Amino acid sequence: MLASNPEKEASSTPPFLAVRGIRKSYGGAQALKGVSLTLEAGTVHGLVGANGAGKSTLIRILAGLAHADDGGIAVDGKPALIASPAQAADLGMSFIHQELAFVPRMTVIENIMLGLPKKTRFGLVDWPAIAREVEPVARRVGITAPLSAEVDGLSTAENWLINICRALVRRARLIVMDEPTASLSAAESEKLFAIIEDLRRSGVAILYVSHRLDEILRLCDRVTVFRDGNAVSVMERHALSRPRLVEAIVGGAVEALAPHRDVVNKPIVLSARGLTRLPKVDDVSFDLHEGEVLGIGGLVGAGRSELMRLIYGADRPDGGTMTLDGKPFSPKTPAQAVKAGLGLVPEERRAEGLLLTKSVAFNLQLANLSGIVRSPALPLIDYGRRKTLSEGIVRDLAVKTPSIEAAVGLLSGGNQQKVLIGRWLLGAPKILILDEPTRGVDIGARGDIHRLIRSLAARGMAVIVVSSEPDELPDLCDRVLVMAEGHIVRELTGPGITRNAVVEASYAFDGQGKEQT
Repeated sequence: MLASNPEKEASSTPPFLAVRGIRKSYGGAQALKGVSLTLEAGTVHGLVGANGAGKSTLIRILAGLAHADDGGIAVDGKPALIASPAQAADLGMSFIHQELAFVPRMTVIENIMLGLPKKTRFGLVDWPAIAREVEPVARRVGITAPLSAEVDGLSTAENWLINICRALVRRARLIVMDEPTASLSAAESEKLFAIIEDLRRSGVAILYVSHRLDEILRLCDRVTVFRDGNAVSVMERHALSRPRLVEAIVGGAVEALAPHRDVVNKPIVLSARGLTRLPKVDDVSFDLHEGEVLGIGGLVGAGRSELMRLIYGADRPDGGTMTLDGKPFSPKTPAQAVKAGLGLVPEERRAEGLLLTKSVAFNLQLANLSGIVRSPALPLIDYGRRKTLSEGIVRDLAVKTPSIEAAVGLLSGGNQQKVLIGRWLLGAPKILILDEPTRGVDIGARGDIHRLIRSLAARGMAVIVVSSEPDELPDLCDRVLVMAEGHIVRELTGPGITRNAVVEASYAFDGQGKEQT
């Protein structure tokens, strides 16, 4: 049985935050159905659930960006009204969202101090005095950039540290972190985890929202699982396990994928020899077979996405050759690659793949315009055919959307990813490249996407999957190529495709693309 308990307090001291019976509706649909949550000082509380389960709605209510229809919030045992972000900040709550917000042309210290009262001298802001107070906090969280540096151009990891520093300067007692490691490398994530441990020891409460269950299991003292607007389970640290979390998130056991297949005897669709574009891709050779799911693993910065850009014609190689179905292949543009039978779902789906203000149907048909015109001589859209094709893809991929005319930006991350994949299904490419296909996607949508990939391969499509998550590739791929510093350093097949093998190979190089022994 899943743990599902009314939360009990360890002592008579009231928790920092208590949420009781919160309800919230949008357009007649209930986003939250009476959820409750308790956060004690000095603990890390995980919040997990499928996209659309209600996590973001609760966070918006806590941040003063939305107002509950019913229920109550107490801080330190006293009823609290949170009608604005300023009131949330006054109560000691700080929020770090997945899409980090900065004023690009302002400095580190100016962004840290946004919205806070500032010391003045002779009527001017006394930045030197402010810097003397901020510097110890910046050192504590590991900010290495000068406080006078502009934030524009800093890495995502550095921007996360700036956000944490901002929260501590505001003397936050609760920091809400939404998908904090989604764009961080393994080393950067480890640094963040150490900071979270330090914050916990100092009495700060952390509400940690993530789809990465390994992080939840590692960091959290307690986890609340949301499903369909309900808090369906609360698990204490001693009761946490991946199977129990997955079962609570999806409402049942997750179907296992088919085992790895031997595809090396199938026809070669794409062959690359000596592909090079320094410094990111260096002398890369591989074959891709019909109906194969080929994984590309390795650390962030290993050159995986840059290799995909060469294959797709987004960049031109400095050297090397490719063949497609045995014929020379050297696309000069993505349009040429698409015409040859390739499709690409990019790593940054919101920035590079979707037009967020346009409809689901519009985004689905972007690569299939020739298939929905009345005739080549009369290039006018056949809206009846557009509707039929779009609704068919939405139905087949189980895309959750109010209609095909809804703005795609309103959909959850998993459903946006399905729209991107669905775009290519209309043209039936020979090769589909998926760069980080399940980043920021909940466990249920992740399973849907994995099953879709396997079904496409079973129909004969060759699929390349680029992933930073070592757990994803063993679950999904028939063969895995591990990259390091622009080289392919190891090929994994069959039972040899394991999480530990992917991780070990990612680090097993000597700087020249050769494995250390």
